[in-house]
Amino acid sequence: MEIPPRPTLLRSFFYAGRGLAEAFRTQRNLRVQLAAAVAAVALGVALRLSAVEFAIIVLTIGMVLVAEMLNTVAEAIVDLATETYHPLARTAKDVAAGAVLLSAIVAVIVALFVYLPHLSLLARSLQGR
Repeated sequence: MEIPPRPTLLRSFFYAGRGLAEAFRTQRNLRVQLAAAVAAVALGVALRLSAVEFAIIVLTIGMVLVAEMLNTVAEAIVDLATETYHPLARTAKDVAAGAVLLSAIVAVIVALFVYLPHLSLLARSLQGR
């Protein structure tokens, strides 16, 4: 079997972009998470988060989206490997989904730490009017 030539750097970026587009096109949960990410960024802009706070939010968003994409990879590989039920296939899929859930829970906790102080200040300033 002949080994295919390695793709150029530009072609590698093309493949990666195609993967992002495929995930967005086929994965409903990824689209929901992207909508939540847009809302989180909009809230950050409205609350005038600091650069460090924005970095924390962006990293957290990235963590959730990467977890979702890796979950998609795990599901595709398991589906490719077997068409019949196998306990290890179920475990692989469940653990990958659990990783997404855990990353989403952590994201909510991070959001509470970042946004609550700003929302509290906003609420107090609105009460003082």
